[in-house]
Amino acid sequence: MSYETDEEKVEAIKTWWKENGLSVIAGAVIGLGVIYGWRYWVGYQADQAAMASNAFEVLLNETRAGTAETVAKQAQTLRDDYGSTPYAALGSLVSAKTLYEDGKTDEAIAALESVIADAPDPAIARIAALRLARIQVAENKLDAAEKIIDKYDDSPAFAGDFAAVRGDLALARGDTAKARAAYEEAIDKGTGLSQLVRLKLDNLPSAS
Repeated sequence: MSYETDEEKVEAIKTWWKENGLSVIAGAVIGLGVIYGWRYWVGYQADQAAMASNAFEVLLNETRAGTAETVAKQAQTLRDDYGSTPYAALGSLVSAKTLYEDGKTDEAIAALESVIADAPDPAIARIAALRLARIQVAENKLDAAEKIIDKYDDSPAFAGDFAAVRGDLALARGDTAKARAAYEEAIDKGTGLSQLVRLKLDNLPSAS
């Protein structure tokens, strides 16, 4: 559309602004709100991660200078205050190890089960499942260990480690042939405990 004079252009702009000005302002406000809201959220997440990291460092210090109870308490702080970060699950993993080494088997199992249930990353859940299955085998909870292994042995990255636990499970049941096959599979698939698995394999009775 063309206008004959500048006055016509001005009047056209005024008319358009009366009809659309409110929508333009509202759109600008919403757009700015989204931008600043996103920046706030990113900043908040960064602050939470930094504080969670510091809390995790405190937990690690407790493993060196404190007790299983103080480690568990700090792990609970991580879960309560920073449950949306990976540090909460990592703290529970550390706490479970400390509790088990202190003879608190039930508490260690509960900590690992909480990690499996709440872990923000499937890899962390699998690590917890591996540790839980190892404890269950050591405590002769063989059926429970088998269920955990069957449920969480679903990633090539952890296949070697789960095979090693399957070997321990078979050995606990007296099935040396199955244990041998599982240990050999663990080594083939790159378990992180290859030297220990090799030692277990070498100590098995000779195949008849």
